[in-house]
Amino acid sequence: MLQNKYHIGIAAAALSVGLISAVPSIAQSPISFTDQKKKTIKLNKPVTRVVTIPIPAASMFMAVDGGTKRLVGMHHLSKTAIKGNILQKFFPDALNITSNIVGKGFTFIPNVEELLSLNPDIVFQWSHLGDDIIKPIENAGMKVASIRIGKEAFTIKWLQMMGAMLGKSEKTDAMIKWRHDTRAMLAKHTSGIPEDKRPRVLYFMNYLSKLRVAGGKSYNNFYINLAGGKNSAGGLGMFAVVSAEQIIAWNPEVILLNGFERKLSPKDVYNNPLLADVSAVKNKRVYKMPLGGYRWDPPNQESPLTWLWLSMVLHPEKFSWPLRKVMDEKYRFIYGQGLSDGDIDAILKMKMNGTAANYRIFTRQ
Repeated sequence: MLQNKYHIGIAAAALSVGLISAVPSIAQSPISFTDQKKKTIKLNKPVTRVVTIPIPAASMFMAVDGGTKRLVGMHHLSKTAIKGNILQKFFPDALNITSNIVGKGFTFIPNVEELLSLNPDIVFQWSHLGDDIIKPIENAGMKVASIRIGKEAFTIKWLQMMGAMLGKSEKTDAMIKWRHDTRAMLAKHTSGIPEDKRPRVLYFMNYLSKLRVAGGKSYNNFYINLAGGKNSAGGLGMFAVVSAEQIIAWNPEVILLNGFERKLSPKDVYNNPLLADVSAVKNKRVYKMPLGGYRWDPPNQESPLTWLWLSMVLHPEKFSWPLRKVMDEKYRFIYGQGLSDGDIDAILKMKMNGTAANYRIFTRQ
């Protein structure tokens, strides 16, 4: 029953969204919006040259714009989520976009000389990591749009900003409505799950280099709760490095592995002798997060799919959303291109996760 009701809803939504997105956008001039440092940004016309330093922002910008023609620079870790995955198939030119705008590794310190050479109309940068990564860009005469991470409301603001600067607010309004509708629908079905029926979940932001988990202030905590779980590390802050002894004490029933460490797989957890007695290991409930247009673990344009997927992982006996069908419908809306069964298998990591408990619920029918 849940599956049928939801399928009817998403079919109707896809139709209405398709109609909205088909209507040409009429951009008003000048354009004005407020970023997430509460700074008003004014533009004379829709942007034509944009750089995204925050890692999830590149694929979101391409999703809103429907292509790559206005994105001239991105973080190199944004490109690793594109290469060899569905976004490369959709937009192969994305691999030609400059990605040496910051230093190596997980850094956001701008390469100002490289940014200047790109002549951007605007540069996206994180707002919560200090002025040291913003001021050099502004001092060089470039406009900066600051964004924050951690809450769903912040992600909605990203979409609103991108829609405004591109003159495509109709599309971003529809994308936001999908998020609101899916969140409300899922919360209706998970809010009544009693505490003792909510699996203990632990998300690893890092595993191979160090044991770093998502705490109560993270976006991961938000969707773990929404999907009907409880975060074992919920008492910590955003992210925290922990010991194997702490993980054993928490005894998580489900473990989620990040999409940033490319070589990381559930086998790395199953083969760790220190974690052999952890519930998630003993019961084969360790899952690599899917990777679609972007990694599904941080906030992105496909987050409602993450929420549905995780609710099925946590409660396979309770939820049977038509996820594969929803994915195809929403990709057609977001990117203008549909998915093959093979595409969906790759996004959901069917080969890597296939032997995990209950993952057969995601197999093609």
